[in-house]
Amino acid sequence: MQLHGFHHLTAVTANAPRNREFYTDTLGLRLVKKSVNQDDVSSYHLFYADGDGTPGTDITFFDWPAAPERRGNRSVIRTGFRVDTEASLQWWAERFRVMGVKHGPIVEKAGRPTIDFEDFEGQRLSLALDESKGTAHPWERSPVPAEHQIRGLGPITLGVASLEPTARVLTEVMGMGRTRSYVSESVPGSQVQVFEMAGGGPACELHVAHEPGLPPARLGAGGVHHVAFRTPTKNEYDAWIERLARSGIGSSGPVDRYYFRSLYFREPNGILFEIATDGPGFASDEPRESLGEKLALPPFLENRRAEIEAGLKPL
Repeated sequence: MQLHGFHHLTAVTANAPRNREFYTDTLGLRLVKKSVNQDDVSSYHLFYADGDGTPGTDITFFDWPAAPERRGNRSVIRTGFRVDTEASLQWWAERFRVMGVKHGPIVEKAGRPTIDFEDFEGQRLSLALDESKGTAHPWERSPVPAEHQIRGLGPITLGVASLEPTARVLTEVMGMGRTRSYVSESVPGSQVQVFEMAGGGPACELHVAHEPGLPPARLGAGGVHHVAFRTPTKNEYDAWIERLARSGIGSSGPVDRYYFRSLYFREPNGILFEIATDGPGFASDEPRESLGEKLALPPFLENRRAEIEAGLKPL
């Protein structure tokens, strides 16, 4: 039983209209699901992904009126995306320059060319070269040419105050391999450890930076709420519930999000993890050609549609 890379990553925005503009118009991702936070229906939950909403390609946002994140450890400190070629990295560097997106130069990080950048709220992102040719599907209406479109998530980097307790959970409970390390750019003298899931490559790499001298992060706009890992089937999902229980790790227990099933728990440094199934998928209640165009609600919220819609800001 193994995890198969990232399922999604959920972050926080305090400005849903600008968030939609950045992730669709600037990054060229598709808004594949416009829904609400099922635990707080007063806020949007926006899902951006490839053309088909493939698991492993989506970054999602809760729309909360939050102050900016206070950066620190015990948090996700950078969310990686992948592109096919070095020519695409050059294309994106020029696009960022023309569009005024804060970004750094193309540098080698963890053995591959990478460009770091930020969205308008300081959400820390990167684009990395991935020559493995995965299964992402271009979006035909994207402003980004198909050959340069983002293919999905990875690698994702955590910052932790204490490395070994997290490492034990990643390797002994979650089945990841500890494969290599590199020097941190943000904390002089600190190392970043690379942990790999089934399949390998940046789509399956979790990087963990040891940052003991920093204060804990405070979640806010521009910060990350949780990172989710893929499990392909309901049977394996059930097995993960049992495995966490046997390992003495407290969890949410099974949670049905309608588009996928979720299992939440915190690793030893307090970062929120989720294990999520690939299905049923975003096409469960909308056809592929019109994903994300209307407010989508799971069946258990449908009887509250009028109330929910009245409480949401126009998007």
